[in-house]
Amino acid sequence: MTNRQKDDEGAPVPKKLTPAARRALAEAELRRREADAAPARPVEINGRRGVEPTRYGDWEAKGILSDF
Repeated sequence: MTNRQKDDEGAPVPKKLTPAARRALAEAELRRREADAAPARPVEINGRRGVEPTRYGDWEAKGILSDF
């Protein structure tokens, strides 16, 4: 176990963050807010069902498989 400092109420004392860490956390929070505010992507009409096959580097249609 590690010996962590605790405050008067027994909660762990947070670590001091470096300026780079604070900047990274602020940038990540900004990206999360932008992603949440982004409009929804359009739904594909007459597209394939299931997982996007191009994500996995291959495509199968009617029993024929081809690698990209």
